[in-house]
Amino acid sequence: MAGRAARLAAGVHQTWRRSLQVRVVTITLVASSLLVGGFAYLIADKLTNILLENAETDVLLRLQNGSDYASKQFNLYSQPQEAQLQDTIDGTVNYLAGGDPAQTSGVVVAITADNFAGYIESRTSPDVQVRPLISRELRASVAAGNVAHQVRTGMLDGQRTKYLVYGSPVPTRFGQVELYYLVPLARQDATAADARATVVATGAALVLLLGLLAALVTRLVVTPVRVAARTAQRLSAGLLDQRMVVNGEDDLALLAASFNQMATNLQRQILRLEEMSRLQRRFTSDVSHELRTPLTTVRMAADLIFAERDDFDPAVARSAELLQAELDRFEELLTDLLEISRFDAGFAMLDSEPTDLVPVVHRVADRLAGLAERVGVAIELDLPDSPVIAEVDPRRVERVLRNLVGNAVEHGEAKPVRITLGMDQSAVAITVRDHGVGLKPGEEKLVFNRFWRADPSRARQTGGTGLGLSISLEDARLHGGWLEAWGAPGQGAQFRLTLPVRAGDRLTTSPLRLVPADATLPFGGPRDGGLLAIGPGSGAGALAVGPAEGADRAEVNS
Repeated sequence: MAGRAARLAAGVHQTWRRSLQVRVVTITLVASSLLVGGFAYLIADKLTNILLENAETDVLLRLQNGSDYASKQFNLYSQPQEAQLQDTIDGTVNYLAGGDPAQTSGVVVAITADNFAGYIESRTSPDVQVRPLISRELRASVAAGNVAHQVRTGMLDGQRTKYLVYGSPVPTRFGQVELYYLVPLARQDATAADARATVVATGAALVLLLGLLAALVTRLVVTPVRVAARTAQRLSAGLLDQRMVVNGEDDLALLAASFNQMATNLQRQILRLEEMSRLQRRFTSDVSHELRTPLTTVRMAADLIFAERDDFDPAVARSAELLQAELDRFEELLTDLLEISRFDAGFAMLDSEPTDLVPVVHRVADRLAGLAERVGVAIELDLPDSPVIAEVDPRRVERVLRNLVGNAVEHGEAKPVRITLGMDQSAVAITVRDHGVGLKPGEEKLVFNRFWRADPSRARQTGGTGLGLSISLEDARLHGGWLEAWGAPGQGAQFRLTLPVRAGDRLTTSPLRLVPADATLPFGGPRDGGLLAIGPGSGAGALAVGPAEGADRAEVNS
């Protein structure tokens, strides 16, 4: 039962969030119900008060006349023990009760004389017990010489009825007696109930009419918006020929016409950009392939010259060495350009297999040990003792790590570079931490751009092509993983590669934190434990790039 209620509540909440028409109609119904309910309450209350005031006026007039009549009758007696006084009281009560023209209104008249209990008996017409309906406070007020009234509910004729009870003192020569009129309010209550029912029914009909009107008006507005949304979804899915139907000349028709014009312009621009991109990719690929043949020839000649450099003049020998180094870099650039062109064309394929990443990290560190020693940077490894197995393409992962570690060594400022490997049930992560110049605010967004350099005037030690991080980003995306960067001026930088343990799984968290524990965060942010999210524009930012760029996820610290 609880599960069904939870599903129902979730469905209602989802409908509320997704349907503008439901929200407008619901708000209209609630607002109109409150407004109509308030008016209905005021009208019913006012009508009830009017009916009660009319009844009070009628009873008060009757009470005054009856009091005057009774006073005249009783003033004939000077002592309460006179024999004819009781008969006069009985006749007076019957006369006053018979004054009701309908004779069926249920009005009860009573005369009491509590001060003369031994001489005068109370009389009521008709003969019913009215004592329960005359409260002690009312009797005290009338006995004190005041005209007072109350609304009381009780049983006189076998059924429970609400009565308007009015009491008035009747002065006589021998003292004061009290006259009471008890008028049933059943007719007034019935009239008020009928009025309330009429007002409620009218209000309910008005609310339903307003809800229906709101639904119709909202439908007229929402339907074109929904059509526009569906058309926009088809356009975003690549169906660029989708258009809205234009009916009439109103604002909605203008919206549809403007939307269609926008879609036409977008289609034309997208097709033009696609053609330009296709030509650019083809040009890059063709140039890279065409340069292979002359490069091979130049390479053969350069190798021959380089092998005989000891027999040359020192200046010529040095030129041969420079030529060999630049040819190596040129060949690497052509290789990277070909790889980039395969990514752009969508021809890159992933050759996943269960791989232990610990030996991969060792191979990368060994390969770059010579460069690290030359620039005075120590490479530190923080690796688990047990194997770290994941379904990855080992060639691409090793290439990503070579680029990350090579950049860290290049910008390490002769300080240690630390490589950390971590794993949980769903993901593996590798972080490369350096303590060099770091990244300025906003540069973490640019670091993966092609041919981008943080400091163009800086002398390179590795002779890189400027495409390494771009290719690494594409390799991470191809695995369905993330490649992220963090950096701060003077605190160095840290890159994190996160890959799913099983190929094709979707990442949600990373086993290693992106921001290093020794970093000084702006505004005194958290260093370890808990949630940590550093985004662009925060001074020390993190660029998170995954399978879908900009996807939301939690940054979980170990």
